[in-house]
Formats: sequence, C-alpha cells, structure tokens
Amino acid sequence: MDDWNTIAQRISYILELAYLQDETLRSEISTELDKIEIDLGRREFDVLLAGKYDRNNALLAIHSGAGGVDAQDWTEMLERMYLRWAENKGFKVDILDVSEGEEAGIKSVTIAVEGDYAFGYLRPEKGVHRLVRLSPFDAAHRRHTSFALVEVLPEVEDDSDIEINPDDIRIDVYRSSGAGGQNVQKNATAVRITHISTGLVVTCQNERSQTQNRENAMRVLRSRLLEIKEEQQVATLAELRGEYIKAEWGSQIRSYVLHPYQMVKDHRTDYEVGNAQGVLNGDIDGFIEAYLRSSLSNG
Repeated sequence: MDDWNTIAQRISYILELAYLQDETLRSEISTELDKIEIDLGRREFDVLLAGKYDRNNALLAIHSGAGGVDAQDWTEMLERMYLRWAENKGFKVDILDVSEGEEAGIKSVTIAVEGDYAFGYLRPEKGVHRLVRLSPFDAAHRRHTSFALVEVLPEVEDDSDIEINPDDIRIDVYRSSGAGGQNVQKNATAVRITHISTGLVVTCQNERSQTQNRENAMRVLRSRLLEIKEEQQVATLAELRGEYIKAEWGSQIRSYVLHPYQMVKDHRTDYEVGNAQGVLNGDIDGFIEAYLRSSLSNG
C-alpha cells in the first residue's frame, strides 16, 4: 500500500503544478509524469505476482528432451537465454549442477536465481520448449526439431512447511565430472542426496566444497518436496471436484522457429514476436507478462 500511496501523492503534486498553468513548469511536469507512468506500470505488474511463493528466490532446471545432440545444444541455448534475462533483471545467479553433453551442449542444468519476485517472474516459463532450425550437427544441414523441459521451483527456507527427516535421506559423495583438465576435482566433492520415501534424487557438483554442494543439494531437495506437496494438494482437490489431471510432459508451451522464418510463439497466450534472436538473448518479459495477465483474467 505504501508504494500505491506514494504514487497517489506524486500525482496530486503534479496536478497542483498543472493548475498553476506556469509554462516554466511544463518540462518538470512532463518528466515527472514519465517517471510516474513507469512506476505505475511496475506496480501494476507486481499485482500479477501475488502467488504464495512469488516473492521467493527460484530454482530453474532445464533438461534436454527428444532431439539428441540438437536437444542438448538447445538446452544450453536456453541456459544462456535465462542467464542473460536474469542479468538484465539484476538477479544473482548460481549454477548449482550441470551435466555436460557427450558431443555438444548440456543434458541438464540447475540454476539458483536470487532476487525479489524471482519465482513469480519465472514460473510462466515452466513447461516444454520447442526449437525448429537447420541443424548444425547434421551433415546434410536438414531442419530438426528439438525439445527441452524447463522446471521452475520456489526456493523455501528451513522453517517452512517442508521438514526433512535425516533418517529419510541417503547422502553419497563422488568426484565431480567435467570436461577434463584442471576443472576435474581430484577429491570427492560432488554430492548426491536420495530421498528414500519419495525416490527423489538430487545431485550437486558445481562447487569445490563438499559442504557447499551438500547445502545446495538440500536447497533443491526442499523445493522439489514442496512441489510434490503442492501437486498432491491440487490432485486431491481435483478428485473432490471430479476432475482428472494427468501429470506428464504434454505439448510444448512455446515454439522457437529459426527456419524457414524467425518467430517465437507462446501457445498458451498466442503472444508472438518475430525477433527470435532477441528472445534468445534474454528478451522474454513480453511472454512472461502476457502469461501472467492471461492467468489473472482466466482465474
């Protein structure tokens, strides 16, 4: 409310200046109006981020899907897109775990994104992302379609609803894998945590310290357990309502077409842009806002 009240006070002040009809104040009024319009747009957008965990930090995981080497390259392209986006937003990012592809790209990556409303901004990105392009890995340079799955989880604190019984987890340590050379750890610093009752397995190997990797793996495990709990609540509610919800990969939420033309289209909102390279460089706010506004109107 403080933010809205401050904007209201600024508008009242501008109105008072305008009533004076003093030409020397025209520039000051115009400048302040532009600032108010920008701030109003931000506050308006924040209203869309009213979910329970929208203010939280986020854990972003990207997994290669169908498409072989092209899909692994596509996964790395998405990683770069989100890192660029986070940098532009002023968010802090930390790559917790990455699994390199055999030939190119990456099989999967888990990234911690820290900042106000990080989860709220990123949750519209959850789903399957599809790429259509001329494959750089095909000697005949034919058109290929690749898929990657993006997961977005809210990061939750230790004192949240999620409690992890130490007796319910198994912790294994091993040597980090890498591209070779100096990057490969000689000591066992990578950590794998298995949550016995659910079968969840979380790995973290990007830090040089076993303690840091263990802490990061617990962060991811806590968030994944929260996701399971939320899904169970939704499933229970659906059962009471007589609805049937099947959890699966499903169809893609967004298509990125680089050939024979350039276009990125979100299939949930029909929002699309022709500048595919701009999107891949991190310009995804239009898609995020379109989804949030659509969810608000449909909700």
